[in-house]
Amino acid sequence: MRYDAEHKQQTRDKVVKAAARAIRAKGPDGVGIAQVMADVGLTHGGFYAHFASKDDLVAAAVGQMFDESRARLAAETRDRPAADGLRAYIDFYLSPAHRDARRAGCPIAALASDLPRMAAKQRRHFSAGSERLVEALAALLRDVGRAEPVADARSTFAELLGALSIARIESDAGRSDEILASSRAAIKRRLGLG
Repeated sequence: MRYDAEHKQQTRDKVVKAAARAIRAKGPDGVGIAQVMADVGLTHGGFYAHFASKDDLVAAAVGQMFDESRARLAAETRDRPAADGLRAYIDFYLSPAHRDARRAGCPIAALASDLPRMAAKQRRHFSAGSERLVEALAALLRDVGRAEPVADARSTFAELLGALSIARIESDAGRSDEILASSRAAIKRRLGLG
């Protein structure tokens, strides 16, 4: 049975989203094509109608993860003054819900340790996605009057990522929550967000 281009694109999008979830959870090396295809109700044989290789799928999934992250940043900041949006994003990023949402959370936190072993194409997608997130955050920081918005955006992402990562590895739930809370407050203070 032949499908039209729109159906093919919708199927590809479902596969990429399923791969993004699986890669966040297991890393790119822990994900198999057959399982990703099964997750969306397709057979392994259908994979090659959409991708030339697993590397191509992982690259597309990395792009998808960053699209989702930018959409989350936009959702947290939409229709809010820049300072309120930044506070809301920091609160989201360093929340217990985000800490616990490894299959849907930040791709940087999920894949940073895998990056050196990833193919060049995947690393380029990762780098481009990271830079787009920095640019979006820098625009907000520019709007709140930060003198060096790009530098502040990069250091803020580093702090957010570090705090989230440490909170995720802390085995005591109370201490993990404290890490998130104290980091939220410290980042807001440093950025003059009160």
